[in-house]
Amino acid sequence: MRQSRYLRSPRLPQLPCSRFLFRLSAGLGALSVTAVCALSVPAPARAASPSPAPSSASAGDGTGSTSLPPIPLSLGDDAPCTAASNRTAGAATRAQRSLSLPNAWQLSRGGGITVAVVDTGVSDKAPALSGRVTAVGDAAADCVGHGTFVAGLVAAAQTSGTDVHGVAPGARVLAVRGTDERGTASAERVADGIRAAVDNGAQVITVSAALTTGEAELTAAVRYATEHQVLVVAAAAPDIRPRSGEAAAQYWPASAPGALSVVGVTADGSVLAGAASVTGADLAAPGGPVVGIGPRGSGHYIAAGSSAAAALAAGAAALVRAYHPDLTAAETAERLTGSAAPTGGAPRLDPYAAVSMVPPGPAPHAAAPSAAPLHLPEVSTAPQNRALLAAGAMALLMLVVAAALAVIPRGRARGWRPPN
Repeated sequence: MRQSRYLRSPRLPQLPCSRFLFRLSAGLGALSVTAVCALSVPAPARAASPSPAPSSASAGDGTGSTSLPPIPLSLGDDAPCTAASNRTAGAATRAQRSLSLPNAWQLSRGGGITVAVVDTGVSDKAPALSGRVTAVGDAAADCVGHGTFVAGLVAAAQTSGTDVHGVAPGARVLAVRGTDERGTASAERVADGIRAAVDNGAQVITVSAALTTGEAELTAAVRYATEHQVLVVAAAAPDIRPRSGEAAAQYWPASAPGALSVVGVTADGSVLAGAASVTGADLAAPGGPVVGIGPRGSGHYIAAGSSAAAALAAGAAALVRAYHPDLTAAETAERLTGSAAPTGGAPRLDPYAAVSMVPPGPAPHAAAPSAAPLHLPEVSTAPQNRALLAAGAMALLMLVVAAALAVIPRGRARGWRPPN
């Protein structure tokens, strides 16, 4: 078990929430999510572009129930762009609420930090990101919608009628393409995206792609980021569950030295099925189901995967870097992992602890030796000798007086005759 080098601050109380129930709807491939406090049974799934996300899930505001459409990872060549959702979630999922963000926001909301989203682009039309999106090239257009969804998990502000928000609502977003316009990622595109994010002023980068190829170029791109004190937060596994025999223990750029590898877990801490083969992730964070924004309109979508977990961790990194601006990229990663809650696997992300924990002070050092030996001034012994002589004379006088007091009365009593 990993031991934290940070001192934990007292946790603020958290409100309890009822548990979720998960089930797979036969024939529809739809993941249903039920929770007394926020979620309810969904309506039948609507047709959607190919996506690893649940094909429907529920979210409600306590007065009714609705079903949320999934956000796709990519689109087919002839598929239309992801349509605006006409469903609004009253609250985020239990997994997202477990991050206790209002506690962390008492200290930091990520202001002054730019988080780059290397994905399908980030729409600058999303209301929850209004005025806070800057794009590299054409990345302000997001046909797929996944990049905007990820950006919302990082930095969406709360909008009217919903409690859905990002981890760092004060942060800015830098949109960078790591895929083509249809959502297909490649090592070259992701590596170029990481470098472009660094060159355009990002302090934190979240990468959704988890690739089995491109180790050399993605490792070089992560090294470029760390040399510029930019933290790369990457999904430890792909969101699509690999087919039998295709699962890998390592994916890139998450496995590159210097990257913070994040694996997605459910509300009860179970690793998502798509990440079951991954070993050695640095951090675990909520990965499914999660609710977020889309590229058009103010409605919400739902998804599951380690890319969502990486986005939430990147938001937490923004909180940390805003509150502790002198930290290096490596120190920021260390604070996130060192303050995380220990589990049987990767430690669980705790944004409030990451921001508030105080590292132990340095060990006390022995006083440095003086450059020159210490010389005390010579002290004369004459006063001391005179004092001793005076004391001796006084003692002798007292003995004489005492003897006289004892002898004289006896002499008088005998008439000064010698004793017989």
